[in-house]
Amino acid sequence: MQEILDQARDVIQKAVTGCVGRYLSLSGGLDSTILAYFLRDKKISTVSIISDDFVSSDLTYCQMVTQRFDIPLSIKMCQIDEIYSGIEETIKILGNFNDIEIRNNVVMYLAILEAKKAGHHTIMTGDGADELFAGYSFLVNKDTSELKTDLQRIARIMHFPSQKIGQALGVTVESPFCRKEVAEFAQSLPADLLVREHEGKKFGKWILRKAFEDKIPSAIAWRHKSPMQEGAGTQGLTRFFEIAIPDSVFAEKAAKIKETDGVTIRSKESLQYYEIYRKNFGAPPSGKSGTTCPDCRHQIEQDSKFCRMCGRFPL
Repeated sequence: MQEILDQARDVIQKAVTGCVGRYLSLSGGLDSTILAYFLRDKKISTVSIISDDFVSSDLTYCQMVTQRFDIPLSIKMCQIDEIYSGIEETIKILGNFNDIEIRNNVVMYLAILEAKKAGHHTIMTGDGADELFAGYSFLVNKDTSELKTDLQRIARIMHFPSQKIGQALGVTVESPFCRKEVAEFAQSLPADLLVREHEGKKFGKWILRKAFEDKIPSAIAWRHKSPMQEGAGTQGLTRFFEIAIPDSVFAEKAAKIKETDGVTIRSKESLQYYEIYRKNFGAPPSGKSGTTCPDCRHQIEQDSKFCRMCGRFPL
């Protein structure tokens, strides 16, 4: 076991060393904290995006990381108008109205924009760790065979909107966990080293947690997975739009969209994002072959269980 733990640290350290950037998008979660650990002596800068209007969970953990490693932290407190402006730009870049993807990736848009404003040409992210090391909550209760099959499927289809956002803003996004050597190491591991119990609770990314539990704050090593939208607080957008859009307006607009575009709008938040999408791209194109989404008629990628355009899940 010790040999595998040492190998985990070595392969990630080499991946980080292969990156040139010294600006880190820090959430205070396991993945970005591991990167901060390896960058602690590199004179890095970090940024954390926090909503000023909604409840968020990342701030305390980010401060814990930067105090532990004595690295600077730039906390970007975002008002609702700045987040909304970021949403519009995120939708323009990603070309979809997937509410989950937009809620999460407006955080990345704002972080990458901060990097650009600060004069950085690169930003480092923890992308890839959840996909390769079984970090998502829906994976932790699968049996061994199903877990490995699902991880193989996820590895085939995984994509990271942060790359597209970075390209649009002229900032290179570096993701050490996505490097070939890390992916090959993760795929070589047995399932029981990816998901395992710790103090009576099941954790994904167990091997990473165990490898770094004495290198990073323990509260972060065994912190449960928190999506970007929760950590930064953008999950509050769902409730915000629910209050802001009257029921009658939602019903009328959703019915009209269904009639004219053939698109099913599932929530008030989705309605807001769809209107931005349609203003920029028109009605979404229909898939021409294979499986299409029953809500928006968009082409579904092979092996995918959700619609990348509208976010319907499961399919």
